[in-house]
Amino acid sequence: MNDICYVAGGQGVKRFKTGSHRFLFFQSSLILFLSALLPFNFNPLLAYSLKNCTVDYSNNVTWVGCMDRGLAAVPDDIPKSAVSLNLNSNCIAKINTTDLSGLSKLRYLQMENNWISQIDDGAFSDLEFELLELDLGANYLQNLTDHMFQGLWALITLSVEKNNITYISPLAFKSLISLRTLVLRYNRLHQMADIAPILQLPNISELILDFNDFVSFQSDDLPLTFNKSNLKTLWMIGNQLTKFSIKRNAFPNLQTIHLTAATGFEWHVPDPMFLRSLTFLELYVFNVSREMYRAMLKSAESVQELSLSFMETERNKDLVDIACQVPALKSLHLSGDVFVSINETFLQSCSRVIWLDLSYNYLEELCEFSLGSMKQLRRLDLQKNSLPRVPLGVRGVLTLEILDLSLNVISELGCSDFLNLTRLVNLNLNGNRISTVKGCVFQGLNDLKVLNIGENEVHVLFDFFKVNLQKLEVLDLNRNKLQQLKTGDFRDLTSLRSLNLESNAFYVAHEGAFEGLDNLQTLSVTPFCYEMSYMSRIFTGMEHLQNLQLHLTSSFESTSSHESNETHFHVVQLPFLKSFVIQNNDWRYEISPDFLRGLKSLEYFAADRFFTASPHPDTFTYTPHLTSLQITQSDVQVFNPQVFQPILNLQALNLSRNKLRSLDFLSQVNLSLLSWLTLRENQLTVIDETVFQSLPALTYLDLFGNPFTCNCSNAGFIQWVKNNNQTQVVNAYQYTCSFPLAEQGNKLLDIDIQSCWMDISFLCFISSTCVVVLTLLASFIYHFLRWQLAYAYHLFWAFLYDSRKRKAGAHPRYDAFISYNVDDEAWVYQEMLPALEGEQGWRLCLHHRDFQPGKPIVDNITDAIYGSRKTICVISQRYLQSEWCSREIQLASFRLFDEQKDVLVLLFLEEIPAHQLSPYYRVRKLVKRRTYLSWPQAGQHTGVFWQNVGRALETGDAPTETVNLLGYTTIIYN
Repeated sequence: MNDICYVAGGQGVKRFKTGSHRFLFFQSSLILFLSALLPFNFNPLLAYSLKNCTVDYSNNVTWVGCMDRGLAAVPDDIPKSAVSLNLNSNCIAKINTTDLSGLSKLRYLQMENNWISQIDDGAFSDLEFELLELDLGANYLQNLTDHMFQGLWALITLSVEKNNITYISPLAFKSLISLRTLVLRYNRLHQMADIAPILQLPNISELILDFNDFVSFQSDDLPLTFNKSNLKTLWMIGNQLTKFSIKRNAFPNLQTIHLTAATGFEWHVPDPMFLRSLTFLELYVFNVSREMYRAMLKSAESVQELSLSFMETERNKDLVDIACQVPALKSLHLSGDVFVSINETFLQSCSRVIWLDLSYNYLEELCEFSLGSMKQLRRLDLQKNSLPRVPLGVRGVLTLEILDLSLNVISELGCSDFLNLTRLVNLNLNGNRISTVKGCVFQGLNDLKVLNIGENEVHVLFDFFKVNLQKLEVLDLNRNKLQQLKTGDFRDLTSLRSLNLESNAFYVAHEGAFEGLDNLQTLSVTPFCYEMSYMSRIFTGMEHLQNLQLHLTSSFESTSSHESNETHFHVVQLPFLKSFVIQNNDWRYEISPDFLRGLKSLEYFAADRFFTASPHPDTFTYTPHLTSLQITQSDVQVFNPQVFQPILNLQALNLSRNKLRSLDFLSQVNLSLLSWLTLRENQLTVIDETVFQSLPALTYLDLFGNPFTCNCSNAGFIQWVKNNNQTQVVNAYQYTCSFPLAEQGNKLLDIDIQSCWMDISFLCFISSTCVVVLTLLASFIYHFLRWQLAYAYHLFWAFLYDSRKRKAGAHPRYDAFISYNVDDEAWVYQEMLPALEGEQGWRLCLHHRDFQPGKPIVDNITDAIYGSRKTICVISQRYLQSEWCSREIQLASFRLFDEQKDVLVLLFLEEIPAHQLSPYYRVRKLVKRRTYLSWPQAGQHTGVFWQNVGRALETGDAPTETVNLLGYTTIIYN
């Protein structure tokens, strides 16, 4: 993410971007950087993913970075254990009272490059006892109010540079009793009253006021109540100062002054005792008179280090002479001027100077005797000039120990260039145009320990190390144009500990090129070899080597250990090698499985563009102590899990810029100590979160730059990232979608995964199952229980009807309701009606005669049964098959069984066997329990039959129980 904030303010538009300003807190930034490089000792309880920040936890310190995220406010998910919080380069406009609440352990807070124009009173109240450094640079603060920094008792360093500050309240820094360094450069302060309260702080040590609007710095402008200040360093470069005056002992501890002296500048310090502690004075000199310059240095007699920049050419000699008359002067810096040459008299008066800095000028010549008077000179800086050769003036400085000639245009070194420099310890020739070096160049430099000839054009070493350089410890020949390293080139450098031969082009390294380097600990080399086994012989004799970097720029064909007795590296025992880095620019290497043999102490291995496929399972068998492994830009698509079996102590693994599509290999190996895993820019689309269950110590995971699929296939991973409280997935909330196309560009963690837990196929399965079960159940019920359901339905309605009738208390209209089938209607009219209605006078209810037209049949049947004292069922084969007859007998039996009323009279027209009554459960039950009448058995005695029917109609409603036998012709009552 590279958000840029544009803010209208001041005199135009202010544009902030990451990296545009230097951080004040170098120490804090360095610790953050180192913690990123050393991914160990993490506390799993304090490492987790934040929406807009990353967390680094090392040495029991929590570092939170939220730089360049386009944040409009302080994030609300900052861990309460945070010790350092970096919010640089965002769009925060205001610090509210609650923004930093709860961060009581915070020591370092950086909010540079934001839009901050307002800070609430008490915004830092929760940080009062721990905060040490606060950076508010490059914002839009205009006034520093009374309570803005209230409670910051422990604050040591405060930066409010690059704001628009015009006013500072006298009480603004009252709470900052521990403040030592205050940075106010690039603001609009213009009067001493603004800084007087600052100068009175008890522990103030350094005040940086560069590039403000001050026109004077005078002790007379301080209030009468002003006592003494503990200030040690004062910066006022870039101000248009016309006067610097200290007339009283207000700054007894002032040691360093940096200021710009412009035209008409006045310096007034009547008593040198007022600046008795001054040891360093830096002056940017513009048109200052000789007299005023002399007065300045006369009142600064204790100055030991003097820097003069932008001096006028015609007066350089006079100013240098005056400077060198300061009795305590030891270091003279004349950088940033316009010197082209130095003659014999220019530095004649500087005999006491130990360090002379002439860097960043236009020097082309340093005359032979120009430094002749400087008998105590130990260090000479001549970098970044235009010197075509080593100056003649250097030869006669017998006391010189450090010589810097870097970044010039020197093309050749002569045998007498460093003549008589027998005390030289450090020689820097980096960044010149040197192509050849003769063997006699360094003759006599017996004490030389550091030699840098990097970034030149050296192509051949003509035995120039075969001189007495036995004390040389560091040799840098990187980025030259070496063509070959011959046997014995470095043989005499017996004390050499570090050798850098890195190059952009390969060179031939002959066998034994590094022999004699018994004490070498660090080597960086770019050799050309036809066989890997041949390369192994190059490193013969370097048993104390601890760090090795190979830069491979040409292909070779390796020889497998199974085909040759000469194997890779194990022939050369490097028992103390701890770090091994291979960088390759070619893809045609064939790697033997035993090329790491003999490196038993190896702890760190990095291979960039070296492997073309997964390493052989035996590759790391010989490195059991390996704790950090890096295999990057190697186009590996899948790793064999057995590769990691021998290195179970692995703590950091970087497999970035490969072509991995799956992480399943991690779940098949026991990397229980792995805490740092980087998998940037692979081809991972779907992440199986269960893989990380096999990495119990994992606290740092970086998957940035992978083409994620944003659908339910990653739902488990998304939920794991959000919910796990151990592993920090770095920048997880910035992971973008690549698939499907409709989601391309969206954020992975913004995908709604709630719907993913509703399995549509499972819901369809459940629904279809329910439909099938309901269909089968309905079919079963219809086939086996339809009559029972119909009966229950009618019972329910009969119950309701009976309840209404019971409440109404109506007298029955009929003596009997005749239930019969239409096929038996002739018998009813010819036999029953004449006997019961004609002869006996009973009132009978017949459906064809007495049912109310237009009324539902069920209602007519119900009214007829409940409107009659008895129900006579004329039962025949056809009756049993009739649906309506069945309903009539069911309703009648309801009154018999459920209401316990004797209202049912059964009359059989035909002989019906008992087994034929089985399907009609209700009828069969009635036949077994009740006395019934049989017309066929009446025979010729029909009169008796009808008398029995009449007797049945005369009985009341009281229930009776008899033994019912088929064939009885009389009704038996208890």
